[in-house]
Amino acid sequence: MPVKIYGTLGPACEKTEILEEMFSLGMTGARLNLSHIALPQAAGEIEALHKAAERRGVRAELIVDMQGPELRIGHLPAPLLLREGKTVDLERLALPQAALEKIRPSQELLLDDGKLLLTAVRGGKAHVNRGGILHSRKSLALPGQEIRLPALTETDLKNIAVAKDYGVTGLMQPFVRSREDLEAVRQALDAAGCGHIRLFAKIENREGMERLPELLDACDEIVIARGDLGNAMPLWELPAAQKTIAARCREAGRDFMVVTQMLASMEQNPVPTRAEVSDIYNAVLDGAASVMVTGETAVGKYPAEAIRYLANTVRQAEMRQD
Repeated sequence: MPVKIYGTLGPACEKTEILEEMFSLGMTGARLNLSHIALPQAAGEIEALHKAAERRGVRAELIVDMQGPELRIGHLPAPLLLREGKTVDLERLALPQAALEKIRPSQELLLDDGKLLLTAVRGGKAHVNRGGILHSRKSLALPGQEIRLPALTETDLKNIAVAKDYGVTGLMQPFVRSREDLEAVRQALDAAGCGHIRLFAKIENREGMERLPELLDACDEIVIARGDLGNAMPLWELPAAQKTIAARCREAGRDFMVVTQMLASMEQNPVPTRAEVSDIYNAVLDGAASVMVTGETAVGKYPAEAIRYLANTVRQAEMRQD
């Protein structure tokens, strides 16, 4: 079966014409990140997606990415500049209470998929080791800490309740920690009359990796989500983790997807790096059933070109498999 090609909806590709071009270049479906928005608020983007797919004669898939038990900072009055080498009051970061309770001096804080790195010091402050601009609702990781949150938030349940109305075909559950997480999502889908929606289990931490065997038959597809998974371990260990997950999925006959930074340079550049296309090619040779780009099409300068490089590289790898 051909490898599926997913983009991510966002301001860069919200026009029907751009989405139509992306479908013509090989996109088979799109992801909508519900960490920052609810389904009704994204009605315009979803309508554009379905309209573009209809024009190209494609039956598009729409995958929604839940909030789930992921730690995120709250609402900031304005984007916050964190200057490298300076200190910042932790209260300015709008951290969730569950995280604040775990933070002690020397605790590292990884923000926005690890783009920013802070270390807690005394006095309710943190030293900025790796700076940048922090925006509201960005991800937060506390390496070495285990924080238990419900599998689904109230917002997640509200989105599931209307998922059928918006043509949702798949649901991504972030930070899956156990089979119970997936069973809770299945129950919510069934209760909403959405038993037909495919369930994608995102592996984003060591706990998810360790408990992978019990997850394989509780979902429709495993997602190797390298952003937060790369925060859970030294980056040089990430390639081995990806290979391990892929091998276990192949052995169990379970589909898997590879995501995160596949064409990250194309957020700013019209041509990807050689390393990026090699990454895509190797993911397909490892047996990926699908691949996905995120910021490249959501906020990047070249959303259609990103799909063109993604799809063409995938097809080239498929020829090698044949």
